[in-house]
Amino acid sequence: MKNIAIKNLFALGIGLFCMKSALAVLPVQQWTQASGAQVFLVESPAIPMLDVQIDFDAGSRRDPAAQAGLASAMAALMSRGIAASGAEPAFDENQLAEAWTDLGAQFGASAGSDRLGFSLRTLTRPDLLDRAVSLAARQMAQPAFPADIWQRERERLGADLREARTRPAHVAGLAFARAVYGDHPYGYEVTEATLARISVEDLRASHRRDLRACGARVSLVGAVSRQQADALVRRLLAHLPATGCGALPAVPEVSALAAPQTLALPFESAQAHVLIGQPGMRRADPDFFALFVGNHILGGGGFVSRLTEEVRERRGLSYSVYSYFAPGRHAGAFTIGLQTRPDQAPLAVQVSQDVLRRFVAEGPTEAELQAAKDNLIGGFALRVDSNRKLLDNVANIAWNGLPLDYLDRWTDRVGALTTADIRTAFARIIQPERLVTVVVGGAAR
Repeated sequence: MKNIAIKNLFALGIGLFCMKSALAVLPVQQWTQASGAQVFLVESPAIPMLDVQIDFDAGSRRDPAAQAGLASAMAALMSRGIAASGAEPAFDENQLAEAWTDLGAQFGASAGSDRLGFSLRTLTRPDLLDRAVSLAARQMAQPAFPADIWQRERERLGADLREARTRPAHVAGLAFARAVYGDHPYGYEVTEATLARISVEDLRASHRRDLRACGARVSLVGAVSRQQADALVRRLLAHLPATGCGALPAVPEVSALAAPQTLALPFESAQAHVLIGQPGMRRADPDFFALFVGNHILGGGGFVSRLTEEVRERRGLSYSVYSYFAPGRHAGAFTIGLQTRPDQAPLAVQVSQDVLRRFVAEGPTEAELQAAKDNLIGGFALRVDSNRKLLDNVANIAWNGLPLDYLDRWTDRVGALTTADIRTAFARIIQPERLVTVVVGGAAR
């Protein structure tokens, strides 16, 4: 069995190496199963492997405030054992890990702000695929949630939290999230106290409530046909309830900031960590492409961005400065970030804010926009040059309700943008007069 695993892993590596960018034009097929599960498939027969992503609307935005971290805790415990069911035996965490190693396959769970997701990677050799699907279905639907393991994991997570608070970047991120999101779930902080309020029964109740076949969005990329994929998804979800997917409780939108806020937090560190921003855009924003490309010019394009030119190249205030949007079901943060010497922090903040104000007011130049288009369109193949990357894009289409030809039209959408499009979009989303500014490092002022 160990030799099988080694051969399988080797084949996976060769397959990834050989993947071609032509996958970008492969059609996305979509259908809904009788259970209500939505399935999205890209057939990629070039190599005998399959990647699957299964997503549920069960991310941290649905955590109770007093139990922040519930979704992440549940995801972490999903790999710590499987409960016995009928004639099927139980697995402890070591037996489960060994079972996946023997198959040369991978399966895991993770929780983000919006969704709880499961990912499976396996070869499509019939005997291996059959066993991998069976094991994944049981692990997803029949987790053991052992009390002693949760106690151990809770203590480990608490230690991780205490260690994280010794790092200025973490302290800055927490303060920034609180200021930007207020009481929205995106800004909830996981602490030792919130973890202590999560019991094994809470984990089980959350699992029963949130994992239902009717609410699944399943994305597949690999060497399977539509007929095979349909049967495979039915097996993956077979142990989950197929009913009870009524409208979920509404989560409020992120509130716009009413006024600017500056937080200067003393911290013994050689560098000051600076974060500047505010609520940004939802993924469903109609100006997504204009904001995405505009941010590439502003601070997302690395060493060719405006922020790098003004903060690093002209003034030497920081080795690296960046900006990004984090769009989700709700308005994720727009963030400018950098590190600098504590005594230079006020100037670095001022320069960064000035660059942002000017960009919002004037937009990019024609030359900047053309350079960004050339870079993004020329590099598009790198976004889909492996099964894993292509799966991420298909899951993005599935989760956000994007058109099935989204990837085919991506370069056209970028190419059609004008400087006016970007200027208008930034002026609508970004209010430079209401920025949150967090500086962690240096003495208290």
